[in-house]
Amino acid sequence: MPQLDFSIFPSQFFWLAVSFFTMLLVFSFFIIPKTAEMINLRKTKIDEYLEKAADLKTKIEKTLDKYNQALKKATEEANLSIAETKEEMDALIDRRQMELSANMKKQQTENEAKINAGKEKVFRQLEPMVVELTQDVLQTIGFKNIKPADITQIVQQTKEK
Repeated sequence: MPQLDFSIFPSQFFWLAVSFFTMLLVFSFFIIPKTAEMINLRKTKIDEYLEKAADLKTKIEKTLDKYNQALKKATEEANLSIAETKEEMDALIDRRQMELSANMKKQQTENEAKINAGKEKVFRQLEPMVVELTQDVLQTIGFKNIKPADITQIVQQTKEK
């Protein structure tokens, strides 16, 4: 193997050292600084993005708090409005029920008056017939000296009870 020939070993060692140090210089002066610069630039951008994200998060939290407060206020206002509407409706229902009750009492009174008037009319129409029928029944039984005025008086007393 020619690589292990000791006679050419010093020249191989020399060129190895030259190549190594040349590569070392190229890397240390050109490639590593540019790579470090890229890494630092990326790190800076990432830090900026993180700061922007933190700022946005803070803004979003503030906006969310404002939204929640507005929602809470709107809910309270809606509940208050519902309560007021319910009270108004309850008052309206109570008023309508009172009107209906008053109307029903009025109609009941009117109907009772009509019924009483109808009763009176019927009693007036039936009274002569009752007196005549009673007189006929009493005469048939054997009471012949009873006067129609006495029967009318008895019917009037019965009607008052």
